[in-house]
Amino acid sequence: MKKKTALKSLFLSTACAMLLIANTSADACTALHLTAKDGGVVVGRTMEFGIDTKSDSVVVPAGTRLTSSLPDKSKGIHYTTKYGIVGNNFMGKHMVVDGMNEKGLYVGALYLPGYASYPEGSLENAAKSMAPEDYVAWLLGNFSTVAEVEENYNKIILVQNPQKEIGGQSFPGHFLVTDSSGASIVIEPIDNTLKIHDNPLGVLTNSPSFDWHMINLSNYANLSAVNVQPLDFSGTTINTFGQGSGLVGLPGDYTPPSRFIRAVAFSQAAVQLPTAKETVPQVAHIMNSFDIPFGTIQEKGKDGTIHYDYTQWTSIADLKNMTYAIKTYKDQSIRSIDVRKALAKAGNEVKVIELDSKQLIEDISTKFK
Repeated sequence: MKKKTALKSLFLSTACAMLLIANTSADACTALHLTAKDGGVVVGRTMEFGIDTKSDSVVVPAGTRLTSSLPDKSKGIHYTTKYGIVGNNFMGKHMVVDGMNEKGLYVGALYLPGYASYPEGSLENAAKSMAPEDYVAWLLGNFSTVAEVEENYNKIILVQNPQKEIGGQSFPGHFLVTDSSGASIVIEPIDNTLKIHDNPLGVLTNSPSFDWHMINLSNYANLSAVNVQPLDFSGTTINTFGQGSGLVGLPGDYTPPSRFIRAVAFSQAAVQLPTAKETVPQVAHIMNSFDIPFGTIQEKGKDGTIHYDYTQWTSIADLKNMTYAIKTYKDQSIRSIDVRKALAKAGNEVKVIELDSKQLIEDISTKFK
């Protein structure tokens, strides 16, 4: 295949917090997937920021030459993408924060503050070194299934690459990988090495590490979508108040552990629909449960400034029909990108699809039946 136009440095702002203001919190991303009766897998994820940050969709054709984001580019790997990528960027740059490739592989990066760690770059590991921000594109550009990722995920070394935008630290994130069969894994940079976990439920949020969240599920083994039956206490009937009694105790706050439990509860209770196409709006509805309205989460900076973490956009990736859909904070209408069509139209160049738009509110006052 003819080599495509070189992408400058594919600086992947892969976290939910590659922010312009240091010390701003933004670690509230949530991801899950559903499987339709036709076998189609649909992945949904929210992306949160602490400031209003422009994101667009980016189309990266197969054969694109990608370079390292490390300051000394000679000490990082360079490669040419084997597969085309469609996903979302950050700050209007040619980046991939979240996306899928033309083979139906999805990769999303979520913040993991306090747990992620990387070794320093050195002459010994230079040939295999990669900045954490580059990992999503490398996975999507080179592999087509979770099995392939499992065989190759640690053939590179993620090394420290401090970013002033997040207070001089390296991007602290972990990575959700899901393919069109429904197989799912989580890759985490823990103790300066990459650790991999099978993800049978397909859910991911933020800190602590993934294995902790799976253990924490045991605290909610009583939850059920089925309402609780009346109880007989010594001849006295105790009835529940209204609907939803089976989910009494479901945590409703926005902390990562609580969102993880809700994501498991909602995805497991979801009624399986006939097709993946029908499942796309179903996933969108579920992801609405994780929307963070502006003002709900506040953090005071050292200078006294209040920063707000809120849901900037939600993506819905249909891994069967090869569509990548997005809805944003400003426009809740679902806009979809046909991955194959977009890659074919892009030709040999990286293309950007603008997402900034206003919500259309239709006046139906006189649209009588």
